[in-house]
Amino acid sequence: MAFPELRIGDLIARVPIVQGGMGVGISLAGLASAVANQGAIGVIAGAMIGMSEPDAATNPIEANVRGLVNEIKKARSLTRGIIGVNIMVALTTFSQMVRAAIESKVDLIFSGAGLPLDMPRQLLDLCEEKKEEFKTKLVPIVSSGRAATILAKKWLSRFGYLPDAFVVEGPKAGGHLGFKPGDLPRPEFALEKLVPEVLEAVKPFEDKSGKSIPVIAAGGIYTGCDIRKFLDMGAAGVQMGTRFVATHECDANIRFKQAYVDARLEDVTIISSPVGMPGRALNNEFIEQSRKGLTKPFKCVFHCVSTCEREKTPYCIARALISAKNGNLKGGFAFCGENAHRVDRIVSVKELIETLEEEYDNCAPEKSGGERR
Repeated sequence: MAFPELRIGDLIARVPIVQGGMGVGISLAGLASAVANQGAIGVIAGAMIGMSEPDAATNPIEANVRGLVNEIKKARSLTRGIIGVNIMVALTTFSQMVRAAIESKVDLIFSGAGLPLDMPRQLLDLCEEKKEEFKTKLVPIVSSGRAATILAKKWLSRFGYLPDAFVVEGPKAGGHLGFKPGDLPRPEFALEKLVPEVLEAVKPFEDKSGKSIPVIAAGGIYTGCDIRKFLDMGAAGVQMGTRFVATHECDANIRFKQAYVDARLEDVTIISSPVGMPGRALNNEFIEQSRKGLTKPFKCVFHCVSTCEREKTPYCIARALISAKNGNLKGGFAFCGENAHRVDRIVSVKELIETLEEEYDNCAPEKSGGERR
């Protein structure tokens, strides 16, 4: 039994998996193209994507837009599969990067860390300006049915446009989280509760428009059995990030990947991020020092996130994440999902997806005596 397809408009992914967009520099063209070549959806993360550009500090907006365009072009040269980008609403370069991604004819834009209330404007303005049809799909990332409803209503009333899909991300995800710290362990915020809630919120818009709006489950999905569970609930696909870090093709330094392999359950922790959101990461000396109030003074040159209070924050998150991506985990830290401690080796993207498909097949009711394993 093979995976079912994931359809988002006219895009058809043979494998119903979206590789989560992981910044800073963890998922670039290398990982995204490898995932796309296996029939899933590969995603380039836009956060600080211009970090290797020579003018990243002096001209951050143009450097990041250029970096995004270059990574999309590189991915296109490496695959004929489906390529998306993840652009956080909180980025100071958000609108410029959305426009650049659409002009580059990327297949999808995933957007969270805030509600992308004006994102369709970029697509519609470009179509009007250039007298050309741009077909980039717009996929907001939400953490509740209420957020999905608000966004769909706003897009419909302002632009006559509905989201092409939704990603619903639960509290077990890695990186920045769309929940209050105290809500993370509460059962009513579990992904198993959120997926039906978002499906219910989306249905009236589907019924009225006649347009299918797939819902993609994200956050803590680790095995093929997890994939089957959420597809059986009605999700059209799943998004996975942590599993793809521990692949040969992941764009991070080997020391970053090895941190996942070496991680124990007690190493996975919640931090208070400088961008004003809780985040899940692997605990280390850098994080412990910041918790003790030890600051790492810096001059903000990147101006990367609009919600960052740089006068109050104990460290520059951009520098910390760039350091970690490059393998210097003493100068930063690695974001991760709740299940990072389960990673025990580094594999190829091909082997990972084949394993997930085999697990998915083995969890079919007829193969497990009518019960899920």
